[in-house]
Amino acid sequence: MHIRKYGQVRKTGMAVGAAAAVLAFSTACVAPGSETGPASTTAASQAAQGDDAQKRIAFFGFARANAFAVATWNGIEEYAKANNATAEFFDPNFDAQTQVQQIQDAVTSKRFDVFIVQANDGASVVPALRQAVAAGITVVAEFTPVGTAYDTADSQVPGVVTLVDVPTDNGKKLGELGVEACRSKNLDPCKVAYLEGMKSLPLDNARTEAAVKALEAADGVELVSRVEGGYTREGGRKAMQDVLQAQPDVNVVIGSSQAIAGAESVVKGKGVLLIGNGGSRQAVKAVQDGRWFATYYLPEKSAGAKAAELGLAKARGQQVEESNSETVLAPNDGKGTKEALAGVAGEYDE
Repeated sequence: MHIRKYGQVRKTGMAVGAAAAVLAFSTACVAPGSETGPASTTAASQAAQGDDAQKRIAFFGFARANAFAVATWNGIEEYAKANNATAEFFDPNFDAQTQVQQIQDAVTSKRFDVFIVQANDGASVVPALRQAVAAGITVVAEFTPVGTAYDTADSQVPGVVTLVDVPTDNGKKLGELGVEACRSKNLDPCKVAYLEGMKSLPLDNARTEAAVKALEAADGVELVSRVEGGYTREGGRKAMQDVLQAQPDVNVVIGSSQAIAGAESVVKGKGVLLIGNGGSRQAVKAVQDGRWFATYYLPEKSAGAKAAELGLAKARGQQVEESNSETVLAPNDGKGTKEALAGVAGEYDE
């Protein structure tokens, strides 16, 4: 998305990755670490030195000003330092075409053994990643699916390892959490509003349709509103005001963690159960404090470390699973209820 979901999006192309973030996630932090890479060398020359030679990772994240991408980077950098590798963050600042050019330039430079790609636009990066694989570089697609299918963790580019959050799986779980919230209130019908991410994005539409399907399949649950809430507090606040004008007796509201944070100020004291899509420390605490019913939670710093682990293992000649879902890293398969998040702190700030 939980991109977000991710902060303010400046272009349609770049927004796909940002929204997938949920999913959502803010731009409050600035990443640590140097952007200056070590002296140039080739992947081939490193391979000739054997599997124990120091490896070099290039991380193509959403943006350095994005807290979610920063969490990913922190996990990558820490794992690299502990496992005889270096890492460098390439910052496209949410621009999909800039990211594609950075990947192509990194292939040409022959400086890196591993690419970890957090795609701003999963379709746009496909040709560049094919080029990287052909050049003998190990490629890991992290969080955002690479390709045009949003219902699978399977690799859509031959040779690319995935560690992704499947958008339709995310949406289905949000819908299921909505049903759980309704059951907790013992209402029939239970009225639910879904604050969509960005209707212009295919990835967001796939997530929305999966959530809607899960809600509509449940007896006694009525989806009364679908309004674009986006990935900002202001967007969520405005969307919630619109929902209440038409549905003043709504019982449950689902949206990105930022949109739900905005909606919270509008429904305070009305008994509305809130469900976020994002695993920031703030969202986790809102659930633990009982202000929100649940949030879809992924430990993103841990995911960054796992992506580095997969990439370095493959680059060193080890067998790794080609297709991987990030939800295996999360408690309760990502469904962050108060019980599931007991003792969890979250791994980034919004």
